[in-house]
Amino acid sequence: MEKRIMGLDFGSKTVGVAVSDGLGITAQGVEIIRRTSENKLRQTCARIEALIEEYQVGKLVLGFPKHMNNSIGERAEKSLAFKEMLERRTGLEVVMWDERLTTVEANRTMIEAGIRREHRKEYVDELAAVFILQGYLDFLAAQQK
Repeated sequence: MEKRIMGLDFGSKTVGVAVSDGLGITAQGVEIIRRTSENKLRQTCARIEALIEEYQVGKLVLGFPKHMNNSIGERAEKSLAFKEMLERRTGLEVVMWDERLTTVEANRTMIEAGIRREHRKEYVDELAAVFILQGYLDFLAAQQK
């Protein structure tokens, strides 16, 4: 069986996590890792490492929050630093994936699904991770054709 791919939506206090199915066709949400402060990443990394082990992950896809004009701001800089930390700790390749509209898409999907506003923020990061990973999986599938 192929190694799975893990998608991550890295936020200031949360990391949304998704994994691919064994065939690398679909992305499923796994969980949202929460932390008390933005810079406390040790437990976050430890949890990601445990999930990599549990799901037999061979590659990570990390959302890259560029500005709409394609420039890189503070959030994107933090994502790049997180990428380096993940590569050091896991030894896995980390692919940066443009996530500009994933949160918007995640919110729209939840509205369409009838999820009430007060509950949406509980799921938005995990769903954004699903959209990040699914975008990458779709890209890989298109490369195969």
